[in-house]
Amino acid sequence: MRTFQTLDAAQHPVMCCGGQRRVIVLGGHGGSEDQSWKHRIYQPFAAAAEDASVILTHGAFADGSAWHKVVPILQEAGVSVTAAQLPLTSLTNDAAVVSRLIEGLAGPVVLVGHSYGGMVISEAGAHQNVEALVFVAAFALDAGESLAKLQEGNPPSVFVSELRPDAAGFVRFSPEGYAQYFAPDLPAGEAAVLAATQGAIQYQINYEAPTVAAWSMHPTYYVIAENDQLVSPEAQGFFAQRMGAKVTSVASSHAAMLSQPEAVVSVILEAVELASRN
Repeated sequence: MRTFQTLDAAQHPVMCCGGQRRVIVLGGHGGSEDQSWKHRIYQPFAAAAEDASVILTHGAFADGSAWHKVVPILQEAGVSVTAAQLPLTSLTNDAAVVSRLIEGLAGPVVLVGHSYGGMVISEAGAHQNVEALVFVAAFALDAGESLAKLQEGNPPSVFVSELRPDAAGFVRFSPEGYAQYFAPDLPAGEAAVLAATQGAIQYQINYEAPTVAAWSMHPTYYVIAENDQLVSPEAQGFFAQRMGAKVTSVASSHAAMLSQPEAVVSVILEAVELASRN
């Protein structure tokens, strides 16, 4: 049975962004017969979630199927959920995909972004129907701030040697690099499938900057992946603190939505409850 422990953020100062923050730590799990954790954690949100919709936005080296463990839990809780499929060709094009999805929904919307998907929801999230943003091990850039600018003065990331660019400027992870850096806490077979189905991202996105920071307009939530080797926990803490986000920490690699889906869903449902009240 999966269990969650609620802690005071003062016990995790790196993850704290001021004030009292709820930190959720995923415990062990056993047989699949006992599903009572779903009712303990999610049932209070089910009634409030009826009018709110969720759009899940993947990041680089992934596609919409990266949310396949999160989607059924949200659906069971009564939440209308859509996983965006980004072309990963430019920030403008990717944000346009999310904007079209928002336009197609009636009522309040919660945007959830993983990794580079955080930049996308920040760009698309100024829409009047958006009520909250959830960042999962994600970049949360300010208007006019690019990834290249953020990296200035820092040494190259250790995983760069495992990136494989093509002649058109699109970049993929090697299968070995994917398993080592993106998803080291997933079973080898699962990481291999993710590497085979990953979306290649246009390298020039590193130099594109959001035109707006939607996180400055809405309540924000941040899931920090404590064992992330792509976006450091320190960088995640910086983004969360700058936004004034409510912070949750999970013992996870970069692939938090796959290794700790229940913890991620718990945060999303908090945002859904808020969006449904507004």
